[in-house]
Amino acid sequence: MSEEQQAHANLVVPAFRTEEEPKTQTQTQNGHGTVWRFGGSDKAAKASTVTLRGVIYMLFDNCSKDVKKTILPLGHGDPSVYPCFRTCIDAEDAVVDVLRSGKGNSYGPGAGILPARRAVADYLNRDLPSKLTPDDIFLTAGCNQGIEIVFESLARPNANILLPRPGFPHYDARAAYSGLEIRKFDLLPNQEWEIDLQGVEAIADENTVALVVINPNNPCGNVYSHDHLRKVAETARKLGIMVITDEVYDQTIFGDNPFVPMGKFASIVPVMTLGGISKGWVVPGWKIGWIALNDPEGVLESTKVVQSIKQNLDITPDPSTIIQAALPTILEKADKKFFAKKNKILRHNVDLVCDRLKDIPCVVCPKKPESCTYLLTKLELSLLENIKDDTDFCVKLAREENLVFLPGEALGLKNWMRITIGVEAHMLEDALERLKGFCTRHAKKTDTETESLEALKLSDNKV
Repeated sequence: MSEEQQAHANLVVPAFRTEEEPKTQTQTQNGHGTVWRFGGSDKAAKASTVTLRGVIYMLFDNCSKDVKKTILPLGHGDPSVYPCFRTCIDAEDAVVDVLRSGKGNSYGPGAGILPARRAVADYLNRDLPSKLTPDDIFLTAGCNQGIEIVFESLARPNANILLPRPGFPHYDARAAYSGLEIRKFDLLPNQEWEIDLQGVEAIADENTVALVVINPNNPCGNVYSHDHLRKVAETARKLGIMVITDEVYDQTIFGDNPFVPMGKFASIVPVMTLGGISKGWVVPGWKIGWIALNDPEGVLESTKVVQSIKQNLDITPDPSTIIQAALPTILEKADKKFFAKKNKILRHNVDLVCDRLKDIPCVVCPKKPESCTYLLTKLELSLLENIKDDTDFCVKLAREENLVFLPGEALGLKNWMRITIGVEAHMLEDALERLKGFCTRHAKKTDTETESLEALKLSDNKV
């Protein structure tokens, strides 16, 4: 393992377990006959089963010391642990300046401090016809907390929400936790991963509250066109639902299609935009994101959604005041050269993987990603022996090669696989060599190969 991997091993892979698992306590009384009247809540049980962490840690548990190879963690993404993806100096200086000034040591209001909310509005307004004000912005502890706040604000008896398939599993987990019924619409791989809008209309009903759009898309890596997003807005208006758009990868685009914010279509349908600096600036540990309300007609106010968001923010932890105070400088000094350098590395990594996959027939990338930090591949299992599905493929790959990829089933896409590209290039080269060796070992034998083996066996018997 390289020095940088050792330094961040706690973020990249868990250590092999060396201690016994704690024993489950089944007694309800202590030695004095006291009956304990408490126990762990199971409210999160259902939601936790659809998180990525459970799948990734299961795969890590299948890695082995006996393989004599370092674990390559390419199933989940955190580029920040690798030196080539270190954030820009302007962002670091902004945080240091606030830290040393002592201006970030206090509590902040639930919606976030005013200078930071104003800075986010200015940052987003560069591409929007209907301008946002600081009152339209709510700061959150990362984009994930934004999902939680929005879902809690929309949850009511019998409500359902439309989520993409494949998608980001945190949406499923939080919807389940909030009691929102999940209904899935498909993204179409043969149509640039566009949303199946006919499918959206087919699954919506009078209890549907929102449609979730992830653009740039995680995990597909596509960037939606202006025309397609307009059709999404028109479909949502027809159904009487809002659009929740996740745009956290807006500064992680390395293809030719330009990014178009969903807020451009707020005159058609109310749009809640989720964003943050975690992906663009490669600082997920800073935990700063936002909810932006693109709603020139005031629909979200009149339906009391805004009120519910404020109430939910009042009972949740605030993002760090230090990072909030640094946010205006971070956004104002957004370094295009830094983004270009980062995205150039990602594009190189995509090209590297796609080139090497040409020699591995059973793993196919139908479309090169143009954004995000992942690459989706389709598994041609008919070419392999003794591999049941994508999860079986990934489990055996972990056991035999200490190589961890994410099975597509975790994203709602059976017999696909996701490869993380936000790592050092040499890790990808090693990973593709291991993948090729694994697929060669498990490849189905051709008739000629089978006949040759049979002839060899007969020859051996004669000897």
